Amino acid sequence: MSDDTTPAQLVSPDGAVALQFRLAPAGPKWEDDQDCPFYRISYRGRPVTEWSRLGLELGGAAEFNSGFAVAAVEREDHTGSWQPLYGERAEVRDDYRAMRVVLQETIAPQRTLWLEFRCYPEGAAFRYVIPAQRGLTDLSITREKTEFIFPERTEGYVEYHVEGEYFRMDLAQLDRACERPLTLAYADGGYACLHEASCIDFSRMMLGPVRGRCGVASNLSGTVRGTTPFATPWRAFIVGDTPGDLLERNDLILNLNEPCAIADTSWIKPGKTIREVTLSTAGGFACVDYAVERGLDYIHYDAGWYGHEYMDRPDARKVDLDPLRVGGNPNHGGLDLPKVVEYAKSKGIGVWLYVNRRHLERQLDDLLPLYESWGIKGIKPGFVQVGPQEWTRWLHDLIRKAAKHHLMVDVHDGYRPTGFSRTYPNFLTQEGVRGNEHMPTSRHNCTLPFCRYPGGAADYTPCYYCERIKTTHAHQLALPVVFYSPAMYLFWYDRPDAYQGEAEVEFWHDLPTVWDETRVLQGEIGEYASVARRTGTTWFVGTITNENARTLTVDLGFLTPGIDYTAFVCEDGDLADATRTHVNLRHLTARSGDTVTATLAPNGGQGIRLVPKTPA
Repeated sequence: MSDDTTPAQLVSPDGAVALQFRLAPAGPKWEDDQDCPFYRISYRGRPVTEWSRLGLELGGAAEFNSGFAVAAVEREDHTGSWQPLYGERAEVRDDYRAMRVVLQETIAPQRTLWLEFRCYPEGAAFRYVIPAQRGLTDLSITREKTEFIFPERTEGYVEYHVEGEYFRMDLAQLDRACERPLTLAYADGGYACLHEASCIDFSRMMLGPVRGRCGVASNLSGTVRGTTPFATPWRAFIVGDTPGDLLERNDLILNLNEPCAIADTSWIKPGKTIREVTLSTAGGFACVDYAVERGLDYIHYDAGWYGHEYMDRPDARKVDLDPLRVGGNPNHGGLDLPKVVEYAKSKGIGVWLYVNRRHLERQLDDLLPLYESWGIKGIKPGFVQVGPQEWTRWLHDLIRKAAKHHLMVDVHDGYRPTGFSRTYPNFLTQEGVRGNEHMPTSRHNCTLPFCRYPGGAADYTPCYYCERIKTTHAHQLALPVVFYSPAMYLFWYDRPDAYQGEAEVEFWHDLPTVWDETRVLQGEIGEYASVARRTGTTWFVGTITNENARTLTVDLGFLTPGIDYTAFVCEDGDLADATRTHVNLRHLTARSGDTVTATLAPNGGQGIRLVPKTPA
């Protein structure tokens, strides 16, 4: 046995992130926690957490968080990288140092618990592992006693509902469980984002208050059952000096998941999609033609194509239009889905289908092979149940089964990503965001890059012509650059006939949905954000502001030196002019080191496309 009270330390390969572990020693400060495991994390010498308690509670109120001694400390260094099928970067670095602390109870039944820690240049993570052992085969984890205690006056961007607003508050004042990821702003500078990774067969972790302390505690959404050996999801911190660091370093969550499990991924094609809103054959043909014209890749039939989605009676194996959505229209003409799919295929366009979870739960094993036979490219499960372990397992099983039938997946409503798209990249994206279904404010949009997108992709559904948007049109144009989603739904509440030749929509024509490089140029949470992304040799820059007009300088230092670029700029124009969209366009020549001024209207934005000029 080692000296239990001496902290064991782990430091990231670059020396920036440090984690310490110890068992609480005897003494007044620790009198209620003797022999309990504790950890703390720091970044560049500043605390990310103070000493925080670890532990589990097993079925029958059996504590598994005290009375331990350290049996061993095992260490590992890992250096490597991998190339995702798609992502925000063409290559992901995976460098870390790991430490496994083997704990053993000092009295009967002398059970064993492993605590696995990792320190990356981007942050730190840990999880519990219960190895196979005599007398502990079937598990029932009723509570996770993990605490995350922060320095006094640490503030968090708290979201109480998966599609909610964000509130900045002192975490000592938190009064109920909140969502994850949770972005933290420290009183002495610096930021962190607390999330979970690889939550595949476990209950979702919410974050509850810690009475009398500035911190949060793991709050599981139900009892977890399993058999040993058994590992929990990772509890992870992304750390940084600026809010933008949290977005630039979000591959930490993917690194904590298993590599791709699909042998042939050639059928997985990220892309841009328009929703067909009339549930008709004619509407489908019009959307296909519009997709070809506007550089989109897919059309999508939403709720109602097989009946009322909130009722159990409809059969998602056949077209049976919901009369509440199409009734009373004598010119509707019905929906011949096979005809639309065939027409779309002839034009190089794919088709997605929405299916409510209640029909997937009942008919999944019939629907997946059927949709594959129809030529459908992807499904969007809606109103999936989230939280308890059984529904976490069900959803990830759905994604595995969908892969066997060459179907991509976009999960909507309450699910938040924890990195499973690395293992099953047919899982392109998910909602789990207050997007344009709610028509959020520009301040909310300026919060999302630093509070939601560090956790992974989100299907925000940008709009353009809809009169309900609360931003300028230039702001909406910039969103697919600022927000990442491999399956990017555009023109969400729009129809093809809304387009009247607006030249700025060309900005979306050539816009990819996956990237080779991502940089956050500048940003303050809730105030403004400017993000640059590259595909091949072409760069796109998206800049947005909140309700405050402001002028920002976009530094083009990321461009390749010595090359001239043609810059196509879409920005806020005179809101008093006679055009529908009030977007100003300009072209200019730019080089590395140049700057572009972004003069942003209230709720405004700017999009820039930068293409190298063809050599003479």
